[in-house]
Order: sequence, then C-alpha cells, then structure tokens
Amino acid sequence: MKNNFWIYMIISCLGLTSCKKEGDKSKAIEEKPLQVTCYQAVYEKDTVTLKLNTLKDGTITGNMVMKELDSPIKDGTIEGKFSGDTLLVDYSYVVGTTDKTIFKNPLALLKKEKELILGNGKIETYLGKTYFVKGQPIDYEKVKYKFSETGCKE
Repeated sequence: MKNNFWIYMIISCLGLTSCKKEGDKSKAIEEKPLQVTCYQAVYEKDTVTLKLNTLKDGTITGNMVMKELDSPIKDGTIEGKFSGDTLLVDYSYVVGTTDKTIFKNPLALLKKEKELILGNGKIETYLGKTYFVKGQPIDYEKVKYKFSETGCKE
C-alpha cells in the first residue's frame, strides 16, 4: 500500500508538470505584441509578404508568405531575434495546400532604415537542424528580396 502511494504521487506530479508546460506555451501565443510591422518584397513576378510582431522580451514572431512564379506558395511562421541590425529567424512553412510537410530554414534579414534585405548564405543540415554555416559570410548585395514597409491589413 505504501508503494502505491508513491506511485500515485509520482504520476500526479508528472501530470501537473505537463499541464504547466502546456499553459506556458499558450501564454506565449496569446501575448500581445508591442509593435506590428508589415513588409512586402517584389522581384520580377515573385511577391513575398512579411508580418513581424515584436514581443516584450525582444523576440520577433510573425508570418511570411512567398508567392514565386511557377512554384507552389510557401506559407509559414517566423521566430527569432535581432542581433544588432540583423534579424535572425527560423522560417517554418508548408509548400502548397496538399502537402502538409513542415520545412524549417534559417533566414537573415538586414535592417537598413525602413527596409529589410533577405540575405543569401550557405546553409547546412546537421542532426535534422538547418543553419547558416559558421564562418561563412551572408551576402546582402546580390539579393532578390528587399522588403519595404507597408501598412498591415487586418
């Protein structure tokens, strides 16, 4: 009987701990942003829209939709932080409407006044995580997408 008591206590503690973690996630999702800024980039017949939410702790969240000519739409979310004038985010997205596979890639956006420039850098994947190769520069000169600030549509 004494053993049963401890088993029930351990199970109860695990249950309460898992509930707390779920609550923390929903709190982060419900947090109101301090600032919301929207951007759009157009290159030839491609259009990319970006919505950035700045949270109290400096985290940047939002969404990005890439509509490229002759390619399915990439629609997803971003999350990251500024490091100086560079916004480093992870872009989690799905391609098209039928495939529900979630892809995740790093993005680097350089902020110049009211413009964001999407940089090109060498990326690699290690243990399922894709990231920019350390020590390799990110190019902000020869780029396709330069985002201009736009009004946000509700």
